[in-house]
Amino acid sequence: MKDYTANPTITQPEVVLVLGGAEDIAPKYPGSVAQLNDAADRLIVAMQLSRRFPEAVVLYSGGKVALTPVAEGAFEVGPDMLRQLGLSEDRLIVEGRSRSSAENATLSRTMAPDGNGPWILVTSAFHMPRAVGSFCAAGWRNLVPNPTDYRGSTIRDQIGWNLAENLTDLNTWVKEWVGRLAYRVTGRTEAFFPGGCR
Repeated sequence: MKDYTANPTITQPEVVLVLGGAEDIAPKYPGSVAQLNDAADRLIVAMQLSRRFPEAVVLYSGGKVALTPVAEGAFEVGPDMLRQLGLSEDRLIVEGRSRSSAENATLSRTMAPDGNGPWILVTSAFHMPRAVGSFCAAGWRNLVPNPTDYRGSTIRDQIGWNLAENLTDLNTWVKEWVGRLAYRVTGRTEAFFPGGCR
């Protein structure tokens, strides 16, 4: 099993790729205060990396997952939070149409600056294997996984003996494994735990 460790060795990246999913889309968004969920660490790590590597741009990838079309110019919670945290507009690229990991990979590829990387991929640790597999399948190379938002090392750690209090983590774990299986069967990844796409 591939272990994607936190704080990997990084040398002069061209782009910090941060995947959406930190937005809390359950409540009606009033437009004044950003609503974030348990994956908000993605945005924090992206900002830390942008400060550490001031020459790199940040490419935010993720549209609003909704059953109905999203209005043109709808508020972008993730990108706007990056702006509020101090990321300048000239360093931010927003890919706001993708609604899956596979779409993150393919649509971001068309918007990324020309170059050979390295490209830092920021997403939740539980989601990193599917994200890496998707980006490798879409042709990315020299990708450096930078996982965040750790929620436990094993299913037993997450569930423990109090199942009622941990159903959210169980739901996340099951959803991610079903997603990995679906991506493997449909060819959107070559392995459950890709070794990378260098």
